[in-house]
Amino acid sequence: MPKVVLGIESSCDDTSAGVVMDGKVLANVTRAQLEHREYGGVVPELASRAHMRLITRVTEAALQEAGLGFAQVDAIACTQGPGLPGALMVGVAYAKGLALALQKPLIGVHHMEAHIHALWASAPDHSLPLPFICLLVSGGHTYLVKVEGPLHFRILGQTLDDAAGEAFDKTAKMLGLGYPGGPILDKWAEKGRTGIFSFSRARVPGYNFSFSGLKTSVLYFLEEQTRRNPQFIQENLADLCAAVREAIVDMLLDKTECALEQEGISNLALAGGVAANALLRRRAAALAERFGGQLFVPPLSLCTDNGGMIAYSGYLRMQAGFFSSLDISPEPSLAWGLLGPS
Repeated sequence: MPKVVLGIESSCDDTSAGVVMDGKVLANVTRAQLEHREYGGVVPELASRAHMRLITRVTEAALQEAGLGFAQVDAIACTQGPGLPGALMVGVAYAKGLALALQKPLIGVHHMEAHIHALWASAPDHSLPLPFICLLVSGGHTYLVKVEGPLHFRILGQTLDDAAGEAFDKTAKMLGLGYPGGPILDKWAEKGRTGIFSFSRARVPGYNFSFSGLKTSVLYFLEEQTRRNPQFIQENLADLCAAVREAIVDMLLDKTECALEQEGISNLALAGGVAANALLRRRAAALAERFGGQLFVPPLSLCTDNGGMIAYSGYLRMQAGFFSSLDISPEPSLAWGLLGPS
């Protein structure tokens, strides 16, 4: 009999549900929360309220898209962490209620591991050459991971302060761009020239990252230039965006190149919302080719926070025999490997 997993995602400001049957993503429905735009960032309390308002509709829409009903679901998966406490609480409570009402097993999922699982979900035959290096970049997290199997990860490095996605969003805000700023900055950067401006690149030990210095560098530079010319940002917006993007991508891929070389691995993957960045994709593909390997990237619908990746991650855990009890709680700082082997 086919195995069907319903996945619930509510870690931040996207309310999403996905359905996977025997490893195939049948549905992936996401509703963005537009109420955060006027604040220039995610407001946790508003996110929680929006999840409560949207989660039932989104789940029913995903099942309808998959052509299935609640009775045909074999397991309920949900993001247990990491994420915003209140936002996680809504998704976990809803998933627990469904599991109890339907008498189906519950599967807690690690949000960042699910981003990596999106790679398998989108692979044509659901297989990838192992091992590979995954650069996992999102709004709240940045990791460099050696992937040895679908449930076996080794973290090589991570950000020591801000995440790459946060650096994109906050510098975009400095430049007067809308929210979410990262994708808007990327579009402007595509029109800009490189080499016109340059911002600092942090040097930190090992495979770790740091982006706080870049934000400070951009802030001080913009303050100085706008004192001299109040129209400076507007007159140079595309070139400024290109300089910010180049600095962040440089820092990400310098560490990634070192990891490929030191670990003796040729295949590379990108995952997380920042994997949609155009320059990062181009340069990562060139880097993998230089090492004689391939670049793997999920489609855009599986890069951002989504229920499809949660359902697929739950499907992999179900196949491996990993289930959760109905007394699980949201874990805003959930560590890797606590929900299964690492």
